[in-house]
Amino acid sequence: MAHHLSAIKRIRQNENRRSHNRYYAKTTRNAIKKLRKTTDKKEAAELYPRVEAMVDKLAKQHIIHKNKAANLKSKLARHINSL
Repeated sequence: MAHHLSAIKRIRQNENRRSHNRYYAKTTRNAIKKLRKTTDKKEAAELYPRVEAMVDKLAKQHIIHKNKAANLKSKLARHINSL
């Protein structure tokens, strides 16, 4: 166990950030799954900008890598165009 106050505080901060990041990552993954399951092109096109913004936000906050975000957005756009 940590003995320095700064180390104890760092542990608290890391746990808070981890739970925050996990929440947003999971919410985004669920939105992506919902978009991938959509078979209606109009509905998917309406959903895409929100999902794209969520993915961009994760990349901006370094929760996911920027290249992963680009790959996700590209695949989702291709999915919508194939409908």
